[in-house]
Amino acid sequence: MASINFLISSAVIGCSLLSLAFCRHGGHFHVDLSVFLQGVQLDAVLEVQECVPTPKIRERCKDLILTDEVMAELMRRIHRDVEKGLSKDTHKEAVIKCFITYVQDLPNGTERGEFLALDLGGTNFRVLLIHLGENHFDMQSKIYAIPQSIMIGSGEQLFDHIAECLANFMKEHDVYSHKLPLGFTFSFPLQQLGLTKGLLETWTKGFKCSGVVGNDVVQLLKDAIKRRGDIKVSVVALLNDTTGTLISCAFNKSDCRIGLIDIQIQVCAILNDTTGTLMSCAWKNHNCRIGLIVGTGCNVCYVEKTENCEMFDGDTNKPDCIVNTEWGAFGSDGSLDIVITEYDREIDENSINAGKQLFEKMISGMYMGELVRLALVRFTKDGLLFGGQGSDLLFKRGNFFTKFVSEIESDKRGSFINCREVLGELGLAHATEQDCANVRYICECVSRRAAHLVSAGIAVLINKMKEPSLTVGVDGSVYRFHPHFHDLMVEKIKQLILPGIKFDLMLSEDGSGRGAALVAAVACREN
Repeated sequence: MASINFLISSAVIGCSLLSLAFCRHGGHFHVDLSVFLQGVQLDAVLEVQECVPTPKIRERCKDLILTDEVMAELMRRIHRDVEKGLSKDTHKEAVIKCFITYVQDLPNGTERGEFLALDLGGTNFRVLLIHLGENHFDMQSKIYAIPQSIMIGSGEQLFDHIAECLANFMKEHDVYSHKLPLGFTFSFPLQQLGLTKGLLETWTKGFKCSGVVGNDVVQLLKDAIKRRGDIKVSVVALLNDTTGTLISCAFNKSDCRIGLIDIQIQVCAILNDTTGTLMSCAWKNHNCRIGLIVGTGCNVCYVEKTENCEMFDGDTNKPDCIVNTEWGAFGSDGSLDIVITEYDREIDENSINAGKQLFEKMISGMYMGELVRLALVRFTKDGLLFGGQGSDLLFKRGNFFTKFVSEIESDKRGSFINCREVLGELGLAHATEQDCANVRYICECVSRRAAHLVSAGIAVLINKMKEPSLTVGVDGSVYRFHPHFHDLMVEKIKQLILPGIKFDLMLSEDGSGRGAALVAAVACREN
């Protein structure tokens, strides 16, 4: 029940207050009404008081709320671990690895041409054909599914699948007679050993292909192409991506055969989606210095002074180098214990990489919905939700999708339309108005915590770089589709950065695809 107060006023009858009981989907608002009473037109103001979460739910969600003191301590620890990753003396044991990408040049607007791009970083794999002209992209692409059996199968199966997708795409788009530079977005941690070699550090995002960790991904791709017998590729350069930053690689011009068709491919770059995001935004906004992904996974790269990159072994005449932080691993040494909850521990224990990528598990879309579900299950069993009556669907792991969080938080204040639809899908049609208010609050606590954790890390990098003004390029499904994530980040970063620094968040336009083409384009420009 929500309380409705009618304030009725008239020059004839004066003022009176009428209170009624009325059941409605919450929300606090005023509505001007025209009513007629005994032939006299009156002005009425309708006020509905919002249905709010219960005190017990608020109390139980306190461990999902980060205080200013906790945020300050997290920033100190993130900064400490970034410095460890950059230092030659401490890099080996560093949790945030800060891998050197060897990408030292950003787009300057002069890049032109036709490029291929490959994008592997989640449950789908894309092949793209991109034409880069003056201030515009023309892009054709196709998505190929990565079956679960391949995600947890052998590395040979995975790279055979990639090679097959590339071959089929080139057939379909009739680009066999073109000499095309190619950029490969491989959004997993790689240890950079040079321009032509990158070793996979660890799998993330649900992948666990055998025979890949510790091996050169470029060589694995070459082996897969060789097994086909209808494509020939010669690799000449690779720029590394560790834990998902940038690997920039160059392949020499190669003659490729698909059936009886001659194809020429010059693979110029292999990179992570964070670097692609930075490059994609930098093409339009030359002030972009940070690339952030908040999607299935979470990672960031940024432009660091070459002199601060002690692990760098390249052209020291260029002042800058993109660093792939691979910050999703933050916390594996206990640094996140001050904010870890029972829900985070259960997520980690049931993951395929327990004890790893803890920061990412508290933020990314792969886990956000499950974090909410675990809280809902706990509160239901404690009698705080749904009258203590849950459902088989609610109690089954993985059934509360991250998109549900965005949908529920998209409801206007005073409305629970999306929330009721979601709960209905989960067999919780008996949920009351109060349950809906509680569920929305739980979703808000989980998503706000994620946004604040990301903001803490971004603020650390902005303060470290000491640029008076910069742009953060952002991509990923959580940032793109959650209705409040952008605003939550902007508000929190403003509170955390040093006085006088200006920043803005820029949504990337297909960083993993377009960014791959741009890395290839810049590599061709420089060569």
